[in-house]
Parts: sequence; C-alpha cells; structure tokens
Amino acid sequence: MSNSPAASSSSRITFAYLTYRNIGTVRKLNSVLFPIKYSDKFYQDILATEVEDFCQLVYYNDVPVGIICCRLENKDLYLMTMGVLAPYRSRQLGSETLKRIIKAAASHSKPKIRRIYLHVQTSNTEAKNFYEKNGFKEVGIKEDYYKKIVPRDAWILERVIDSEGKQDQEQPQA
Repeated sequence: MSNSPAASSSSRITFAYLTYRNIGTVRKLNSVLFPIKYSDKFYQDILATEVEDFCQLVYYNDVPVGIICCRLENKDLYLMTMGVLAPYRSRQLGSETLKRIIKAAASHSKPKIRRIYLHVQTSNTEAKNFYEKNGFKEVGIKEDYYKKIVPRDAWILERVIDSEGKQDQEQPQA
C-alpha cells in the first residue's frame, strides 16, 4: 500500500498512513486533542506495518484535522485514540474514519478481528454518544482506568465485527 492520501466517499475527506515524515503532525494533533502525553514507544508502535490500516491521519481539504490509532490484541482491535479538531466536528469526519477502520477490520484475515473496543472517560458523554451512534455498545466500566486525569473511570465500548464484512445496520436504542 502506498503512503499517499486515499480519497473517501467525500472528496474533501482524505486519509494518510502514518510515516516518519508525518509523525510530528500526529504528535501535535494528539497534544491538542487529548489530555494525556503519549510516550515515544506509543509513536514507534503506531508506525508498525501491521497497523498501517488502523492508524491514519484524517485530512479535510488537505489540512490534517484528525487522527485514529488502533492496535491489534489477538483477535481484537483496540482503538487507542481517535479525535477531530473542534472546528471540524459535525462534518462526518469521525464517522467516515470509523467506517474506514471497521471495513479494514472486517477484511483483516491474519488474525481475523472479532471486535473493536475502546475506553471513554465517564465524563465524556459526547464521545460515548458518538460511538453508540456508530454501532458501539457499552459493555462495562473500568474503575481507575486513568491514572493522571479525573474522573479516573472509563466506559468500555465495543463493536462486534461481522464475519462477512458487512457493517452492522442496527440502530442504537434510545
């Protein structure tokens, strides 16, 4: 696969694999989007070839405005970070990014990914609602998940990947 941006269904939204040339952009976006400072090992790990389909920069009109980073954990895909800069939210960037990752997970064969899961800080109801609108379901709460931010607890959300690669069309319950 090439490292050039890949066009999405909307011509304004594009994606790019992470490389040593754009990792500085990833670091800057993470510092703006998240209340946590990530280690050098985190940045080394997200450059690994086996996660290139799951760790990408999100561009809007050729401007880097978002990031998604996942890691493989046996037959699970753990969504470590996902964010879009505030002025670019409500433009379907997050939903398009999730669709792209879900599609990549559904077509991944070694290993076959059975689910995507993530943690959301219990104070972040906006993020929880976003993921639920995109087919994720709350499956529990992890107490004391966060060590340096308050509240420390996190919701655990997951989305099971259909074995035939179809995206679950079920609507979240109100």
